[in-house]
Amino acid sequence: MITANQPADDEIDPFLQTYNPNDLRIASEFLSNWLPFLSKGLCHHCTQLISDRVRSIHPVAEFGTEQRHEEGEIQVSNEYISNQENNDTDDTNSLGSWKDGANGASEQIEVNLRTERVQSPERVKSPKPRMSWADMAQEEMEADEEEEASGKLGNSNSQMEGTSEVKSDRKLELSRDQRERIRFTNVTRKKDYICLERVNGKIVNILDGLELHCDVFSTKEQNRIVNFVYDLQEKGKNGKLKDRTFSAPQKWMRGKGRVTIQFGCCYNYATDKYGNPPGILQNELVDPIPPLFKVIIKRLIKWHVLPPTCVPDSCIVNIYDEGDCIPPHIDNHDFLRPFCTVSFLSECKIVFGTNLKIEGPGDFSGAFDIPLPVGSVLVLNGNGADVAKHCVPAVPTKRISITFRKMDELKWPAGFIPEPDLQGIEPLVYESDKPKGGSNPYKPNRPSNRSSMRRDDINDGPRGHSQPRFYGQTRPQGPSSANRRRTRLEN
Repeated sequence: MITANQPADDEIDPFLQTYNPNDLRIASEFLSNWLPFLSKGLCHHCTQLISDRVRSIHPVAEFGTEQRHEEGEIQVSNEYISNQENNDTDDTNSLGSWKDGANGASEQIEVNLRTERVQSPERVKSPKPRMSWADMAQEEMEADEEEEASGKLGNSNSQMEGTSEVKSDRKLELSRDQRERIRFTNVTRKKDYICLERVNGKIVNILDGLELHCDVFSTKEQNRIVNFVYDLQEKGKNGKLKDRTFSAPQKWMRGKGRVTIQFGCCYNYATDKYGNPPGILQNELVDPIPPLFKVIIKRLIKWHVLPPTCVPDSCIVNIYDEGDCIPPHIDNHDFLRPFCTVSFLSECKIVFGTNLKIEGPGDFSGAFDIPLPVGSVLVLNGNGADVAKHCVPAVPTKRISITFRKMDELKWPAGFIPEPDLQGIEPLVYESDKPKGGSNPYKPNRPSNRSSMRRDDINDGPRGHSQPRFYGQTRPQGPSSANRRRTRLEN
């Protein structure tokens, strides 16, 4: 049946027909909010043309919604049905759901679709939320995440109850906040790395400030990110990224010539042929951070991996082939601390020490090495970032890492503008996370004048580097660290 509001088939742009009505609604509202900016400085004719084009998106979305209400069911593919369910009732919001910006409008649509026809489409029309492309881009990622999360919940319930019906019942009982809390609380965090070396005559834990967060990204999330990185690599090879965004030097020896993709700023590892010193290049342009990477950044802040006081505004992707490596270094102080590296595809080790040795091409040795599991996030701060050097020996198989860092504002490249949708991100707070006495859980760590160590670790020999002492590589995280015997180092 054709209604009065239904646009004729020949009037609908073929491009719009490939998107579902919910996506069209979000795109229309987003572009409408940005219309004054998009049309600024344009002539009246061009402004009107853009305005008409934006408005042309919305009728299609409205018709699609009204038609679904009249029929009482969704006449689209099974894939679209799954996406709608995931985006409304099954998303954990752990990736920063776009539904927050829509003020729950899509949730109301979903409920009414399963019961009866609503009186008017205007009742579920959202009041023009301020959406970002990053929020829109994460819908598929959330759907994959929830499919995997609900599967785990279902398997657990099946083992306890022995029935398949419990899966769906349990899935419906949990709110999205509860599901996100499950994911959030299942992240394993190790923060008690210890490796003692003598630095400037004093025994120092050179790993103080290192943190390893595992299970931050599910298997499907990892796959989506890896596929996106390979798409970026293809764009770079085909010249579709800015010149300094994509770099693929020729491999002139083992471990040299890995592919890098930089966003937000162009970083110089060493003095280049133009005499530019290592650090952020002021006059080189690269592409902005992609929407999917913004989703990752939001996850890192919300899940207490990085503090909200240090939201990354740049990143670099390293694509390793077998045998590629990163030589010993300390990250340039054009970037603030902490920063972090996310690992994909395969596990490798990262080596720390104040005196790392190069044993051969891609072969390094040092005081302490840490395995980096797939999907884990290594956070570098304090001594772990500024006292100890670190390196990645030749990897045994293909690997991808993404390092997220916040630039020092004084080092911003010319014309840099902070991303609006990366401002004001707040970490998740649950009752157990609330600090007692009103203390600030994100107060920066300040160096202590006391050294936490064992008495038998004090080297009575002459000053200088001593053999490193390290503990706790398999030590469980917990309050036991507070009970360690503390002694003052006697100079």
